[in-house]
Amino acid sequence: MINIGDQLPDFVAKNQDGTEVKSSSFLGEKLVIFFYPQASTPTCTVEACNFRDGYAELRAAGYQILGISADGEKKQKNFHAKHGFPFDLIADENKELVELFGVWKEKKNFGKTYMGIVRTTFVFDEQGICVRIIDKVKSKEATAQILEG
Repeated sequence: MINIGDQLPDFVAKNQDGTEVKSSSFLGEKLVIFFYPQASTPTCTVEACNFRDGYAELRAAGYQILGISADGEKKQKNFHAKHGFPFDLIADENKELVELFGVWKEKKNFGKTYMGIVRTTFVFDEQGICVRIIDKVKSKEATAQILEG
């Protein structure tokens, strides 16, 4: 579980194209990692598109963006291509990263209890230190939540 003050974990994971992405490659820039429950679902689409639409602003403020869900590469690739995201989406099918970051939790929906990703955004500074955790993500205001923080 990642908390404020923790170092960005060293990981290598595959993006929507099957290309390896290394967390260490983001050191020296601020990094936003947003975890979302499932590609191509309504709320996740709104959130990811909000980051896409605010991407120029986020980059101007020094941020890189990385989205992570437990979807496979093919689903991530389709989601990425359909919406033209300018950032990578990580396919964490084995749930290593969602568990490492502590976002794989028990959820309830319509009286059913199940395990799933709790929508959470982590913000890391240039040295890779977690400076903010947004656990009450507002999908339509995801970019503003980062920039106003």
